[in-house]
Amino acid sequence: MRFGLKFLCKAVLILAAIAALGWVVMTLWNAVIPAAFVGARAIDYQHAVGLLVLSRILFGGFRGHSGWHGRRQWRRWQQMTPEEREKFQQGGLSGRCKRQAESA
Repeated sequence: MRFGLKFLCKAVLILAAIAALGWVVMTLWNAVIPAAFVGARAIDYQHAVGLLVLSRILFGGFRGHSGWHGRRQWRRWQQMTPEEREKFQQGGLSGRCKRQAESA
C-alpha cells in the first residue's frame, strides 16, 4: 500500500513539474523570441512541452553537465578516507600544474 502511494505521489509531482516547466517555456518564448527575431511567432502550450521533450532528447536531461558520471565520482569520493582525499587533492593538482608548465 505504501509503495503505491509513494509511486502515485511521485507521478503526480512529475506531471505537475512538467506542466509548470511547459508553462514557463511557453511564457518565456512568447515574451522573448517574437520580439527578438522578425518572423518568429508565439507558441502554444503543446509546442512548449514539445520543446522540453526535444531538449531532453538532444541534451540529455536537466541534471546538469555531470549526469551519472558525477554521481559515480561522488560515491568514489565518499568512500575515500580523509588521508586518501588529501593525497588525491595534492597529487591531482600538482600533476596538472606540472603538465601545464611542461607544455607551455
